This record gives sequence, structure tokens and C-alpha cells, in this order.
Amino acid sequence: MSHDSKFNTKLAGKAAPLVVFFPMQHSVRWEYIKMSKDGEAGSKLVVIAGGGPAGLTAAYELYRNGIESIVLEKDSVVGGLARTVDYKGYHFDIGGHRFFTKVHAVEQMWKEILKEDFLTCQRLSRIYYNKKFFYYPLRAMNALSGLGIWNSFLIFVSYCYARLFPQKPEDTFEQWVSNRFGKRLYNIFFKTYTEKVWGIPCGEIRAEWAAQRIQGLSLLTALKNALLKDRNQSKGAIIKTLVDSFEYPKYGPGMMWKTVADLVGQNGSQVRLRTEVESIHWSGNRVESIGTKNNGRAERISGTDFISSMPVRELVRKLQPAAPQEVIDAANGLNYRDFLTIALIVNQKELFPDNWIYIHDPAVKVGRIQNFKNWSSYMVPDSNKTCLGLEYFCFEGDGLWNMSDADLVELGKREMETLGLARAADIEEGTVVRVPKAYPVYDSTYRQSLEVVRDFLSRLENLQLVGRNGMHKYNNQDHSMLTAMLAVKNILGENHDLWSVNTEEEYHEEVRAGSVPAVPQTAVLAATQPRVPVRRDIAAEVLIRTFARMDKLAFAVAVGTVCGLAILTATLFLILKGGRIVGPQLYLLHQYFIGYRISATGALIGLGYAFLWGFLSGWLFSYLRNLMLGLYLYLIRREAESSSLKNILDYI
Repeated sequence: MSHDSKFNTKLAGKAAPLVVFFPMQHSVRWEYIKMSKDGEAGSKLVVIAGGGPAGLTAAYELYRNGIESIVLEKDSVVGGLARTVDYKGYHFDIGGHRFFTKVHAVEQMWKEILKEDFLTCQRLSRIYYNKKFFYYPLRAMNALSGLGIWNSFLIFVSYCYARLFPQKPEDTFEQWVSNRFGKRLYNIFFKTYTEKVWGIPCGEIRAEWAAQRIQGLSLLTALKNALLKDRNQSKGAIIKTLVDSFEYPKYGPGMMWKTVADLVGQNGSQVRLRTEVESIHWSGNRVESIGTKNNGRAERISGTDFISSMPVRELVRKLQPAAPQEVIDAANGLNYRDFLTIALIVNQKELFPDNWIYIHDPAVKVGRIQNFKNWSSYMVPDSNKTCLGLEYFCFEGDGLWNMSDADLVELGKREMETLGLARAADIEEGTVVRVPKAYPVYDSTYRQSLEVVRDFLSRLENLQLVGRNGMHKYNNQDHSMLTAMLAVKNILGENHDLWSVNTEEEYHEEVRAGSVPAVPQTAVLAATQPRVPVRRDIAAEVLIRTFARMDKLAFAVAVGTVCGLAILTATLFLILKGGRIVGPQLYLLHQYFIGYRISATGALIGLGYAFLWGFLSGWLFSYLRNLMLGLYLYLIRREAESSSLKNILDYI
């Protein structure tokens, strides 16, 4: 490229983009100014950091709205954690990504992109614990036979104790799960696996992670669903249960994101691979440009708007000028869990029928095992062989992360034989894929750190954070996509709160058999809108007040006061009226109110008695009313919980 400015102009009445290369000593500055027909700068260029589901969804939505974008991805492939690796024709997923959503806009995009390349996959997953397999979701007889009658009884006793004497305050994952399952079941099924995944004690994982991911779950609802499922399956009845099938691309989720990248690239935008963000230049309340490096070549890219799905900790570190020290310290307090997959090629046609198995065994390091052939037969080119994915959770730089690929493959072979799932002699070869910063950690300090970072970055009005790592928020793939969709709508002039996604909106995997209703896009967008003044709904307010909890003391005082004043007023009225026989009917109260007479003194005595009995009657009425309403609401809540059993292990 010469040092002269270069111009590229589109004719035929279209907007004319002006691309100007400014010579620099050691780098190239790339400025993009898109001119409208009359020569005034008026269009947008959006620079997107990250080529995972969130970043590519943003690029796709921008392309659909006629806005060009540049996607910067430091890896050699797109898709992030949702990519698919091709190893000698064997395709394997990084973590296993089911395509299930209630967000209509996301489902529509999936089907627009892949069309007939979506397969329906039947779900089967089990837990390996104490050398036994437990179906997940639970099946009553299978769980009872696996745990044993005595152990099951102790689990139930522990659950009852937890419900009667819950741990307060409920700050940690350990407390949250123990309060809903009992300490014994927590130690059996949750503690080992969760600490294997996150690498920190459950007492340091915040309760809001569990509340966000596994709302409405308890041992009672799990048993109820398991018992009803067992009973109704034998009768052929239609019941509510966890989704037992989902859609999946023929060649894994990476197929989805490669197709999106191709579409975006073919329609005026760019997806730049092996391009790492080196610096983010900002001034005042706006981001001005992003400095990148590709194969040693430095470049500065300017735009009108910026979307980031890169880890928020890295984003803060790359700001130029540097953010305030307290913001940098807060960003450094955000931690991540890293991840690696060992893919093994096994010379066996069938090994086990599961899509994946959770390994709750402290004797091995593997956390979960995927059987990709059972996700899609297209993933394995030789039908006489099987491709397994062994998932290990680690920290970048620790002993597991730094092991050589050959040693990791040998580790995988040994652990498969230890578990009895495959013979080491049948495993022909393997490969390893490492994924840094796979999961944002909800530790004891993350909330305060994230609030500081959010507050600072919110001042940059043309920068939006999206996706799991971009927001340090444990979102599903579809929720990450939704944040990107809403970010694009904000660029188009709307005003959506991206941080409300998967917070105000409920996300359930439970449906009635044969029905997977999608949440309308309008409902999802409404849930993410900032709160604004709205016209009062008088009927709704009356309904809320009708079913609100009654203040016993206030109501009792009110009733007592009214009753006392009524007796006082009636007595004084009769005294003033006078006559030969004064108030014979009211005088009968002296049989109940000792000392009461139709006199000034009697009026005060009547006031006291009436207030006392009115107070007691009002308090008793409000107590019974609150009790009955509370029981009614409790039954409604329990019914709702029983229809919203969450797949906890899928989200750990």
C-alpha cells in the first residue's frame, strides 16, 4: 500500500463510503467515513470485538438493517465457546450446546440461517456417582434403587430439617442448595461436581448464580416431577417435564456461526480472524477507535458505535487513556474459569447411549463426557467408531492447563478405563482444545467489582457490552444473542437495558409434552426496557391492594377506635336527648361491660371496653385473613415450582 490516501466510491445513487488510510510510523490507521448522497457524513460503521454468538448476532442484525460492521476475532475460527472443531473429519463441540429457546427472535434467526440443517436430537443424560448411573432428570425408582432405602430416608430427613431450619442469610451456593435439597443431598450430588467445575469451595460461590440459573427448584419438586413422570409415562398421559428433545446443527454449533460469518462477509461487512484487540481509544464520553494487531501488523479502526463481547476485564485493561485505578482494580477482581476438551477417537461402534454424562467421582478429574455421535451421526465420519469429548475445568496456567497434549490424551484414556466407559486399548488417538476464560466466576467479590466497572463503562455512550464474557454474566447462548439484538436496536435509536436480559425474564426448560411455546419478541423486549412512567392501571392497583398482606396492628387499632367512638357517640347522644327512660337497649351493654351506664362516666367506660373488643376482633380477623391468603399463595407458588423444574447440572 502506498502512503497516498486511497478512495473507494460506490456509484449509482448509493451512499459513497470513503476509506482513508493514514500513514503512521509503525502502524496503519484505518478511518471509515461513509458519505451520504449529498456528501454529508450520516451513516454508521459498528466495530465489534469478539466473533462468538453475541458478536456475530450483532453483525447479522446490523447487516439486516443495512449497517456495515467489522468483527474482530483473535482466534482462527468463529463461534467462541460455541464453535465446532474439525479433527481429521471428526467434529466435536466445545461443551455441548443445545439449541432450545423461548425467545422467538432467536429461534427465528437460527432457522433462517440453518434451515434444513437443523436436526431434532433426543436427550439422554445421566449422573455417574458411586459407580452407579442415575438418570437426569430424576426417575424415582432409579434414584431409590441407586441410593438405597436407608440413604434415601436420611436424605428426606435432611431435607425436612433444612425446610424447618433454613440457613439465613442465604448468601452462598452451598446455603442456597442446602436449603432446597438438604445438606445430605447437597454433599452427595452437588458439592463434588460444582467444586470440580468452578475450582473454588461452594461456600465462596454466590447464591445469585444459583438463583439466576436454577430458579424454582427443590428436592420436593424434583421428587414430585420424578414420581409423576414415572406414573404417567406408564399411563401414556401428557405431563409437564423437562425438555427431552432439542434442535442441533448437523455438524455442531460451529456450523451456525460459520454460516453467519459468511453471510455477513458477503454483504459488505468484514469478519477479521486472528485479529487481536490491542487498545481501545476513548475521549470524553465516547470510544473513538480500536487498535488491533494481525500477524504483527498494527492498525487503528475508527467507527461510530462499538460493541464488545470480549472479557470485560480485558476490555478495561486495554483502555487508552487508562481507566481510573479503582476501576482497573475492580476489573482485576473479576475472575474466570478456564476449560479444555480432550477429544478421543474410540474404535467402538457403540459405547453408551447418553448425549452426555456428569461425572460425580472425585477419583477422576474429568467433569463431563460428551458422546458426539449421539448428538448427530454427521459428527463422526466412520459409523464404526465413536468420538468422545472429555471436559476438564481448570485455571489458565495451572498443572492441568500446562500439561502437554500427549499427556492429556493419556490422562483421558486412563480415566475412561477407570470409569469403565471405554477400554484404553480401543482409543486410537486424540486431540486437545483449550478455551481460556470460558466461564465468568460468581465469587464473593464479583458483584461489587462488576458494579464499579459497569458504572464507569456506562459513561461511554457509544460502547455496549454483550454476551457472557462481555457482561461477566452466566448467560445461555440464546440470551447472549438477545443482548446483541437489543444492542443493535439501541444503535437504531431504541432504548433497551441489556443487563435485564435473563434477570427479569423467566427462562424455563419445562413444557407440556408436544409443546414448546416461544416467548413473543415483544414480551422479551418489554422485559428489557428501562422502567419509565406509565399510565396508572386502577383495576390492577385495586387487585394488588386486595391481595396485599394486611397490617394486623393497624387494622386492630382502626377497628377498636371505630367501635369505641361508636359507643361513646351513642351514649353522649342519649344523655343529651334525655327523657324519662334513656336508651334501654344500649343500657343492656352493662351485662357485658361492667360499670357501663348511660352517663358521662359510663360513656368513657364504654369507649374503653368497645376499643378493647374491637381491637381483639380486628387483630384476629386480620390474622386469619393473612393466614388463609398466605396458604393460598403458598399452594400457588408450590404448583408453579413443580412446573418449573430446572436442569441444574446443565448450568453448573
